[in-house]
Amino acid sequence: MQTLSYFEVIPFISCLQRLFTGSAQQNQANEGGSKNMGVILVAGATGGVGKRVVRRLVEQGYPVRALIRDTPKAKEMLGEQVELFEADITLPETLTPELMSNISAVVCCTGVRVQPVEGDTPNREKYYQGIKFYLPEVVDSPEIVDYQGIKNLVEAAAKSLPTPGKKLLFDFKNPSQDLKTTWGAVDDVVMGGVSESSIYLIDHAALFTGNVSTANSGGFVSVRTRNLEPTLNLSEYEGIELRVKGDGKRYKFILRAESKWDGVAYCYSFDTEEDRWIDVRIPFADLIGVFRAKTLKDAPAFDSSQVCAVQLMLSKFEYDGALNPKFEPGSFALQVETIKAYGGKTKPQFLMISSAGVTRPGRPGINLEEEPPAVRMNDQLGGILTWKLRGEEAVRESGVPYTIIRPCALTEESGGKALVFEQGDNIRGKVSREDIAQLCLQLLEQPQACNLTFEVKEDTNGSPPTNWENRLSQLK
Repeated sequence: MQTLSYFEVIPFISCLQRLFTGSAQQNQANEGGSKNMGVILVAGATGGVGKRVVRRLVEQGYPVRALIRDTPKAKEMLGEQVELFEADITLPETLTPELMSNISAVVCCTGVRVQPVEGDTPNREKYYQGIKFYLPEVVDSPEIVDYQGIKNLVEAAAKSLPTPGKKLLFDFKNPSQDLKTTWGAVDDVVMGGVSESSIYLIDHAALFTGNVSTANSGGFVSVRTRNLEPTLNLSEYEGIELRVKGDGKRYKFILRAESKWDGVAYCYSFDTEEDRWIDVRIPFADLIGVFRAKTLKDAPAFDSSQVCAVQLMLSKFEYDGALNPKFEPGSFALQVETIKAYGGKTKPQFLMISSAGVTRPGRPGINLEEEPPAVRMNDQLGGILTWKLRGEEAVRESGVPYTIIRPCALTEESGGKALVFEQGDNIRGKVSREDIAQLCLQLLEQPQACNLTFEVKEDTNGSPPTNWENRLSQLK
């Protein structure tokens, strides 16, 4: 009864539990599921582009952590759904493992603060492409922010970002506090046996342990997640990778593609080495469709697009009545560090908002009178574009899969415009911050944008909205 009520198999009891405990437990489980998907870290989250990136990520259900310097200001601007973390990219000691915990990507929207200086001298008032502006003044040091700060950030992130092509599903090295609301025991007591198991956190791992007995015709123990909401879509991956340390016994890893309590289970048996950490790769194609330990010869291939539940088991039996050759009744112990999906296409893990024009200062043949203000005034602004270029180089040299976006003049205009993508650092024009924020969100899921640098501006020729995926695939 305890097992079935925990997994909400008995509707009446489950309703009573929710009535008396409220929805907090389910909310914790859902929150834990989001955290295990990986957090998007947004640096410069209160800036013109950064706050728009944060808003769109939240709207799309991404877990977001904002790197900020002023918590009250950020809370007022970004709301309550965003995790706030005070740090400064120019101070590497503030870029702690806690800041980088469980991140899956970084969107870097930082930059030196530049403010217009309005003076009485007519020379301060200028025009560029019909837009009036005032000669700006740099508040911060471009070298410290746009180069050293970016270098600090990408080096700190590189230590925590997942291996490219993998998706972290459960991280028991850095767990959230919701293990008991996500995982529960399913032992042979449900069929009259006396075995018992549990899963709990130890130092940097989860421990699946207990006692398995063959008394009363029993002989299995397991721990299983509640049905995942939403289900996991792992269709882009080849399989599951476990990082485990066992006791020399043979265990089963089980996935379910339906929400039924007693439905079809897709199983894979694996051996452990006593007191040694190993990586176990489980291709989806090798999973065996099973119902109550009997193989289903007509079972369809596992549908990795809707993973409903995850399970670990130690059983006396293999399949179709065959015995587990490494089974022994008594105590057992299996430590689990991580559960990941592997074999996916590499996607950008570090998105950097740079600037068009970074290679033009000092380039032979450049007519400065035709260039945007930042190019013409690069020296007066502390070499702002020169140091942005150095920051780009730090990202490329980091080994982290990246995308570098070089927008033309950023505006506060509404988004939804057609965009022009080019390379060579020659285009001039303007682009809405709204469109750059939306582009960042889309690029996070685009393998063809990986390790790509490009310039972008608004298309002023009245073109329809850009098929930007096709355009990016043509860039190098």
